[in-house]
Amino acid sequence: MEFLQRRRGLVEDRLATAVERVEPPALAERLEHVALSEGKRVRPIVTLLVCEAAGGDPDDAVDFAAGVELVHSASLVVDDIVDHSAVRRGVDSAWAAFGHGPAIIASDGLIGEAFALFGEDPRAMRVVTEAMVELGEGEATELVDRPTTEREYMELARRKTGALFRAAAELGALAADAEAVAVEAVGEYAERVGVAFQIRDDVLDATGDDEHLGKPAGVDDALGRPSLVQTTDLTPEHATDRARHEADRALAALDGADLDGEADGYLRDLAEFVVDRDR
Repeated sequence: MEFLQRRRGLVEDRLATAVERVEPPALAERLEHVALSEGKRVRPIVTLLVCEAAGGDPDDAVDFAAGVELVHSASLVVDDIVDHSAVRRGVDSAWAAFGHGPAIIASDGLIGEAFALFGEDPRAMRVVTEAMVELGEGEATELVDRPTTEREYMELARRKTGALFRAAAELGALAADAEAVAVEAVGEYAERVGVAFQIRDDVLDATGDDEHLGKPAGVDDALGRPSLVQTTDLTPEHATDRARHEADRALAALDGADLDGEADGYLRDLAEFVVDRDR
């Protein structure tokens, strides 16, 4: 765990530096509330691990990693407004803490700070822009064109969650100057990990409790929001099997990236963790 904690520390330090420079101070306080609350940091750690496993220096990927986390945090602010969720990561969600208007401004501020971290690399800008388009389309689909079949749900999960995971991994590979085939392979790996992550989130929402999850449970059912459990007749156990299948396909994709070292091992462990986690 020390291996991962050191890399998580790099991300936390960079996030803190990014938000503390924001003006005015009231906006910085709101960004800090969102971005520095206790999160899993899965996406930025993927960025650092991919960079290292591809032969790069994780220090060279820290800006990309922090930027991905800022984009993710911005999307959570909007999710909580849409879902009327008052708790996120065990603390008040942004709208509950500051009101709807300030929360939306905070989301915009997070995206602005993220793009400041990507701005000097046109490859990074392209990867993140494409992911944000997919994310936006996924969130719109969730609201106005909800899936009614498992196939439609899987496409929603790919857009809503898998796309940003893909970007996180591709950014790590780009930071390491990896070959195009490796960039594509780690992108597929991460996208499938993201889909597995989303399916497991659906299961936990249906079976977990507020205190353990650090956010309200049962939201999907209460709001009629599409989840694999709600959209299909699958039991939570069978939905978890679907997540495990995606994780297995992720590992198969990773085999094509020609990675090595301890970081590669942790990427493989992550594919198992997203399915087995209980929060």
